[in-house]
Amino acid sequence: MKNTERILEYIKQFGSISTFDAFMDLGETRLSGRIYDLKQAGINFKEEWIFTKNRYGKKIKYKKYSLLEQ
Repeated sequence: MKNTERILEYIKQFGSISTFDAFMDLGETRLSGRIYDLKQAGINFKEEWIFTKNRYGKKIKYKKYSLLEQ
């Protein structure tokens, strides 16, 4: 199974995926690149910025992707 297929199946199963999810659950370190590939294949995504703090209290942000309702 290709990484793009694995990511798409993950989103279908869990509703969304973040960079952290992709790395921890799938071993994928280039989620944005795989999302780009899926977009090129005609898949539409909802992209949401998540704002939080890291373990040192520094503000960080990352994207969470889910399938766009048709």
